Amino acid sequence: MAIVHSKSLRKPTGGMRRAARKKQKHELGRPHLPVTVGSEKRKLLRGRGGNTKQVMLKAEFAVVADGAKTRKVKITEVVENGANPFFIRRNIITKGAILNTEAGYARVASRPGQHGTVDAILLKDYQPVDKKALKAQKAAKAGKYGHAGRALKELEADATQLAKPARPAKAILNLKAKAKKE
Repeated sequence: MAIVHSKSLRKPTGGMRRAARKKQKHELGRPHLPVTVGSEKRKLLRGRGGNTKQVMLKAEFAVVADGAKTRKVKITEVVENGANPFFIRRNIITKGAILNTEAGYARVASRPGQHGTVDAILLKDYQPVDKKALKAQKAAKAGKYGHAGRALKELEADATQLAKPARPAKAILNLKAKAKKE
């Protein structure tokens, strides 16, 4: 089915509107082409009126601005992406994503899927956040025993067991027997 940017046939109430006409050629859209980190790869697309658009598929370098200076820097990985947290794992670059580059951390200012280049602004005071560790700490402080809290408790329990001297199995059984008699 074609991707179309036209008025929806569904009303705000949930009912259906009658179609006044068919889908028009000028309303056609295209599927999302994610820009990933890798060796440079671009695609030339034909637009309306025969115009062409160069779309980036893979990016190896970013043009990073540091004040008045700009330089071309190699991209290492995607550290943060506000558009979708799953884009971090897949190294997908979108506008607003934070990249780890050779010059340091930089926020993407361009739209690589539309403009064909990755332009970024260098971040001076950025520190990446380990979200799993932060979640575990919050859960432990709140006393919640969800997945993160349990994992933290298990780690603490393992640490305390290692600190205690190990008792032979027979001695433990004898202690249990004494406890039952009393």
